[in-house]
Amino acid sequence: MQFHNLSVQQTAEELKTSSSNGLSGQEAESRLSKYGPNQLKAKKKQSKFSKFLDQFKDPMILILLAAAAISLVVSIMNHEGIKGLFEPFLIVLIVVVNAAMGVAQEDKAEKALEALQSLSAPKARVIRDGKETLVESKDLVPGDLIRLDAGDFVPADARLVRSSSMKSDESALTGESVPAEKEATAVIEEKAPLGDRKDMIYSGCTISYGTGMAIVTATGMDTEMGKIANLLDSEQETMTPLQKKLNQLGKYLGILAIVCCAIIFVIGLMDGQNPLELFMTAVSLAVSAIPEGLPAIVTIVLSIGVQRMVKKNAIIRKLPAVETLGSASVICSDKTGTLTQNRMTLTEAYVDGSNAIEDITTSNSDGVKELLKYGTLDSDGSVTWDGKKWIHIGDPTETSIVMAAQNNGMPKDELNKEYPRIADLPFDSDRKMMTSINKVGDKYVAITKGAFDQMLPRITHGNTEEAKKINQQMSENALRVIAIAKREFDSMPENITSDDIEKDLTFLGMVGMIDPPREEAAQAVAEAKKAGIRTVMITGDHVVTASAIAKKLGILRPGDKAVTGADVDAMTDRELEKEAPQISVYARVSPENKIRIVKAWQKLGQTVAMTGDGVNDAPALKAADIGVAMGVTGTDVAKGASDMTLSDDNFATIIAAVREGRGIYANIKNVVGYLLGTNIGEVLVVFFVMLLWKQSALLSMQLLWINMVTDSLPAIALGMEPVDDAVMNQAPTPKNQGIFANGFGTRIILQGMMFGLLAIIAFRIGETWTGSEMGGRSLCFMVLACSQVVQAYNMRSEKSLFKIGPFTNKHLNMAVAASTAMMVIVQFIPGIMTAFGVMYLPWQLYLIGVLLIFVPVLVMEISKKFGLIKHAENVEEKYHEKVEKEIDSRTLDPEDK
Repeated sequence: MQFHNLSVQQTAEELKTSSSNGLSGQEAESRLSKYGPNQLKAKKKQSKFSKFLDQFKDPMILILLAAAAISLVVSIMNHEGIKGLFEPFLIVLIVVVNAAMGVAQEDKAEKALEALQSLSAPKARVIRDGKETLVESKDLVPGDLIRLDAGDFVPADARLVRSSSMKSDESALTGESVPAEKEATAVIEEKAPLGDRKDMIYSGCTISYGTGMAIVTATGMDTEMGKIANLLDSEQETMTPLQKKLNQLGKYLGILAIVCCAIIFVIGLMDGQNPLELFMTAVSLAVSAIPEGLPAIVTIVLSIGVQRMVKKNAIIRKLPAVETLGSASVICSDKTGTLTQNRMTLTEAYVDGSNAIEDITTSNSDGVKELLKYGTLDSDGSVTWDGKKWIHIGDPTETSIVMAAQNNGMPKDELNKEYPRIADLPFDSDRKMMTSINKVGDKYVAITKGAFDQMLPRITHGNTEEAKKINQQMSENALRVIAIAKREFDSMPENITSDDIEKDLTFLGMVGMIDPPREEAAQAVAEAKKAGIRTVMITGDHVVTASAIAKKLGILRPGDKAVTGADVDAMTDRELEKEAPQISVYARVSPENKIRIVKAWQKLGQTVAMTGDGVNDAPALKAADIGVAMGVTGTDVAKGASDMTLSDDNFATIIAAVREGRGIYANIKNVVGYLLGTNIGEVLVVFFVMLLWKQSALLSMQLLWINMVTDSLPAIALGMEPVDDAVMNQAPTPKNQGIFANGFGTRIILQGMMFGLLAIIAFRIGETWTGSEMGGRSLCFMVLACSQVVQAYNMRSEKSLFKIGPFTNKHLNMAVAASTAMMVIVQFIPGIMTAFGVMYLPWQLYLIGVLLIFVPVLVMEISKKFGLIKHAENVEEKYHEKVEKEIDSRTLDPEDK
C-alpha cells in the first residue's frame, strides 16, 4: 500500500485506527502478535561449531596439531603401542579443551554485549486509548498514533497526521544531507521517489526540526530501512585500542618466542637429542609463550565491568569508552537534570500590573491561574497519574507549569478541549521561545512563552520596566524565569511564522521555577575533585541562576569565573584555552560554544567528558573524548552521538562510572601483567636450561598444561577483582600513556625472570636429588605452574595482599582451587603422571617445591613494603598543582596578545 498517496482519513480507515485517539491497548497487543516486534532481523549468528573451528586458525595451533600427527605416525611406526599414543592424544585433548574455553569466552562476551544493547532500546511516545504514553519502540504496531519532536529518532514508517514546521534528516535513506521538509496535509503522487514524499516519515531517520503526529504504516522488516537492513548488518565488531595494542604485543612476543625456539632446536640437535621431541617442545613453547587468549579475556573483563556499570545506571554503548573513562580529567556537565533533580517545580509567579510576586500553591489568585492557563496551553509537556505518582512526560520546564495548573484544578486535557490548539511555532535554541495559536472564544490567541530577555524586544504592551526588576530578583534567587505573553487575532493568521506572529505581544507575566540540586551531586563534585577531575558547568540558563547553583554544588570556587556564550564568542581559540582553567560556569551557550569549550580543554591535554540531552548537544558529545547522554530526558540524537547513557540523568552516576572505569582498566592491567609475566617465565626456563645444560626442562604437554591452568580461569577471575577505593585518589591516566608506563613493563619482565629462576632452581634440585632428568622436570613443572597460580593473588592490587585480604576475591579463590586440583591430578594419579612425564618425588622435594611456590608472595610483599611497587596515594593537591603549572606555562601567540 502506498500510504503517501492517501489522505490522513484514508490512511486511518485503511489501518482501522483513529487519527486522534490511536489504537486501543487491546488492539495494539493483538496486532503485535500478528506483525511481530518492530525490530530489524539480527544478522545471522555464528554457530558454536564455526566458532570452535575458528579457534584452530592460529598458525601456532596448526603447527602443534601437525606435530601431534607426526608424533602419532612415529609411535605407530615404532610399534610403541598405547604408551606412544599418550603424547599426541594429550596434545590434541589440551588443544581441544583450550578451543572449547575460547568458545565459552566468546559466548560470554557476546551475551554481555547483547544484554547491553537491549538495555539501550529507544522508547516512543504513542497515543493509545486517547492517552499519551511511553512504550518500547519494538512494541509499536501498524495503526499506532505516535508523537515526534525535534531530536527524536523516527521509530517506524508513518503517515503524518499533523505537522508543524517539521523537517526530517533522511540522509540514511536518501543520501541527501539537507533535512527534508514535511507537510501532513500533502498528498503525494503514487510513483514519487522516497525523497519527495513530504507526508511520510521513515524509520531510522531523525526529526531535526518541528513537531508532529503520525500513524504508523510499517514496522520492522516492512519499513524502508528494513528493505536495506543489510546496511545495518555491515557494521563489523571492532577491537578496542587496548586490544589492538595487546595484539601487536602478542606478535612481538611471538617473534621472540620463535627465535628462542629456533635456538633451542638447533642446540638440542647439536647435542644429539631426539629431533621429534625437540620439535614438539619448541612448538609447544612458542604456543604457550604467546598470550593468544589475552584479547578475548580483555573483552570478557570489559563486558563484565560494563554490566556492573549498568547496575549503577551507566549504559556503555562502546567498549573503548571504558578505557577512556579512566583518563577523564574534565567533566563538562549540563546543569538541568544532571546536577539537579530534573524535577522543575514552579515556586513563584508574577502577573503584569500586580504589586508583588506570588508563591505557587494549590489555590492561587485568579490572575496567577489565568497565567498558568495560558502557560499550559502553550506547552507540549504533560503529566499523568500512574496510580502511585505523577509521571512527567516532556520538557521539565513545561511539565512544572502543567503540574502547577493541575494542582490549581486546571488539568491540561480539559484546557486543551476548551481552548483547542490550531497551530504552533515550536521552540528552538535560536529564538528561545515557542508559540501556540489557540481558539479562545471567538478569537484566535497566539500564546508565546520563553526566555524573558529574548521576548522583551517583541513585547509592546505591559510594564516591562517593572518586569525587568522582577526578572532580576527571581534570577538572583536561582530561579529559572519564563515569560508569558499573548497576541489576539480576530481570524486565523495566514502566515504562521515567527516574524509574523511573535511580535506586538502583550505581556501577561512570568513564572519562576527551580530545579533543586541533587543531594548527591555536591558529594560527587567533591569526589571528582579528589580524583583530579575538574567539573565545569555548561548550561543554557541565565548566568546568575547558573552561578547560584554552581556555588551550592562547589563547582564555582572562589576566584573562578562565570561567563556567557557571548563572552566565549568574543575570545579567540587561544584566548579561550588560556582562560578555560579559570572558568567554571558557562551560561547561555550555543552548540558552537560547547564544541569550542571541549576542544579548548583537549588542547590543554585533558581528557574531556561532555554531558548533554538535546539535538544541539550532539556535536559536542561527538567532539568530546567521552559523550554522555541523558537516558530520561535525552533525545535519541544525543544518545546516538554518545559513548555512554545515564539511565538516571544523575551527575553522581558519571563519577561512579569513572570509578568503575578506572577499576576495570586497573584489572585489565593486572591481567596483562600476570599473563605476560608467566609467559616470559616459561620461555626463560626452557631456553636457559637448554642453553646451559642441553636438557629439556619441560615437555610439550607440560608447557601446554601450564598454559591452560594459568592463562584461563585465574586470569578471568583476576579481571573480576572489586574496584579498589584508592583508584579515586589517583590522578587520571594521561590519554596517551601506554599500559606499560611508569615501570610496569619492567616489573613484568622482572616477574618473568623470577618465575624462570625459580623453575630453573627447581629443575636442578630435582635432577640432582633424584639423579634423573624426569625428577628435575617433575619438580620444575610443579613449581612453575603453581607459583604462577599463586602469583594471581599478588597481582590483585599494588597494596599488600594481607592488607586487602588474601581471600576476598571469591572468583579467584574458586579459579585457584580448580587450577590446583588440575595440577594435583597430573602430579599424583598414576597413568596420568606417566602421560605427562612426571614421577613421584621424595617428600623433601615436595616441601622444597612448596617453599619455592610461595617465594613470589614474599618477593612481591617486600617490593610493596619498600616502595618498589607503589600503591595509590592521595594525589589531589599534587595533581591540581601540576595542571595549573601546565596551564600557566602556556602563552598566547603574539597575534593573540
